[in-house]
Amino acid sequence: MIVIDANGTDPGGMASAAMPVKRKKRFYEVLYVQVLIAIAAGILLGHFDAKLAIDMKPLGDAFIKLIKMLIGPIIFCTVVSGIAGMQDIRKVGRIGCKALLYFEIVSTLALFIGLAVANVVRPGDGFNVNPATLDGGAVSEYVGKAQHLSAKDFFMNIIPTTVADAFTKGDVLQVLLISLLFGFALAAMGPRAKPATDMIDTASHTIFGAIRFLMYFAPIGAFGAMAFTVGKYGVTSLAPLLKLIGTFYLTSILFVFIVLGVIARIAGFRIGRFLVYIKEEIFLVFGTSSSDTALPTLMSKLEKLGCSKSLVGLIVPTGYTFNTDGTNIYMTMAALFVAQATNIELSFLQQMAILSVAMLTSKGASGVQGAAFIALVSTLAVVPTIPVAGMALILGIDRFMSEARALVNMIGNGVATVVMARWEGELSEEQLETLR
Repeated sequence: MIVIDANGTDPGGMASAAMPVKRKKRFYEVLYVQVLIAIAAGILLGHFDAKLAIDMKPLGDAFIKLIKMLIGPIIFCTVVSGIAGMQDIRKVGRIGCKALLYFEIVSTLALFIGLAVANVVRPGDGFNVNPATLDGGAVSEYVGKAQHLSAKDFFMNIIPTTVADAFTKGDVLQVLLISLLFGFALAAMGPRAKPATDMIDTASHTIFGAIRFLMYFAPIGAFGAMAFTVGKYGVTSLAPLLKLIGTFYLTSILFVFIVLGVIARIAGFRIGRFLVYIKEEIFLVFGTSSSDTALPTLMSKLEKLGCSKSLVGLIVPTGYTFNTDGTNIYMTMAALFVAQATNIELSFLQQMAILSVAMLTSKGASGVQGAAFIALVSTLAVVPTIPVAGMALILGIDRFMSEARALVNMIGNGVATVVMARWEGELSEEQLETLR
């Protein structure tokens, strides 16, 4: 029996023993605060000791590789268990069609916005660069990779050579294809598939447990990545191209709060509250310049919100290829910047050609190292009047712009998942209260 005295306390401590009270974390124990401190420390080290900061690169690379190592198994377990447990298999096809339509509309809008802003602000004016003086060798590596991009190669690459090959390469679309096949196969088996689905569910919990453990190293990864970026390229390297960086960052912010904000309001939630909900993922992506590092925890948070496993497993990985809003804004804006900096005036038809090709190349380079830069090089090839060597102008600051690209990509896919879940009737009014 628990005795409570007149002051409302438990002198014997029996109540607290029976019902342990979870201690509130101190501010320095919160993950996003630790990541913020690590980012600041990385910037300071990069500024004051560039040589040492560059040596910190393995810390960031190692953390990103550790997270990427588990992305394939997470997608497989989430999608397979989600589809195998669904009553209505047709729902997967319906969600997939809706998602692809949504992705195409929003990502095309992002391309238009990048094009429009570059025409209005004209960030490249005043550079007056002579294309003949540019060093094309600096971007030759990306030109070589861009030449291999084609629609046929993109679709053929979705099919892995073997099942194991998809996981060893870490190709998200290949893993997704295998997951869908296994999920449908288990769903067709009915009750006989229960031992397999139980095993996959257990594996899923184990993998997410490993991810939670790896998150303790997130501040170290963010520190290493940010220290290397600032140490390698230097904050002073931003000055000559500050107008382009500022224009891109401001456009990205406005895209999130206006375009994605309007979409969120139509679906019944506020973009500001959603950003607060995924704040850890935002700081993690900003610190590492990679949206991949936030994919596992983003999927977990969306499930906790009320989105079904099958929907999260389908929308988020697919969106990482087909819904790259930040990359799309960057591509059209950077293409026009190079033209303006080299005093090349593009006609309306030439700009539309860039936009049309960018709709394909922004997806075709997904999963390739330096994907946004490669896709941009490939896009510029359709307008021979723009010198590909002009890409050397922005090669040095591309790393600083990658943070905004990755952030908008990640936020856009999170919003898309909640919107789809809302349209499918998976989120109730009570669940959406978290985001209002």
